[in-house]
Amino acid sequence: MTTLILLSGLLCDESIWQEVAGRVADRTEVRIIAFPNFDSINSMAQHVLDQAPATFVLAGHSMGGRVALEALRQAPGRIQGLGLFNTGIHARRDHEPQSRGRLVQLARERGMAAVANEWLPPMMGASAARCAELMPKLVQMVERATPDSFAAQTQALLDRPDAAAVLPLIRVPTLLAAGTSDTWSPLSQHAEMHQRIQGATLVPIANAGHMAPVEQPHALAAAINTWWEHHDIH
Repeated sequence: MTTLILLSGLLCDESIWQEVAGRVADRTEVRIIAFPNFDSINSMAQHVLDQAPATFVLAGHSMGGRVALEALRQAPGRIQGLGLFNTGIHARRDHEPQSRGRLVQLARERGMAAVANEWLPPMMGASAARCAELMPKLVQMVERATPDSFAAQTQALLDRPDAAAVLPLIRVPTLLAAGTSDTWSPLSQHAEMHQRIQGATLVPIANAGHMAPVEQPHALAAAINTWWEHHDIH
């Protein structure tokens, strides 16, 4: 049975994938990898490759999508399929050191709960009721991180490699998915990526923002299952 490895994003631990994993586990062995205290995308990708079987399917959420692309760049022959969810390929923007650095400073001065209360709400795109249901668990997830780990992951994103250069090299089935209300990594950004990856599939996730794996796990799992079946991945 093919292994599906799910990669967590910035400030996200394994819990971000739990509901999706439970809905795809009947067709694949699922492993979830998070990246506490890692300070480079390269080292994250190497960690994935060190933990993975000889061949596998790889999917990443947000920062995890960038890790997935770097892992594919490092070991293209090992990856049988690729999922890129709520992610991007753009280089570091001029405002990022200041905006990201301010959140790291907030974490050090006021703690991770303060970061959660500022960082999470703009990420969400589900209904108000759904967001209210999810927010306590998401806040707890952020609070499980430490300021040092947040700083390390932030540095990894600021120093991120050129992900755009990887897209034309992709020769495996690729699924792109994004929340229709994701303002952080918008659907239009994924549509541009879709045009640059040969044979890729693009699925909008309705009523979701940047946290689609927890906002709409049923829809994302259904997209994965349909894509998996269509490409007859074993």
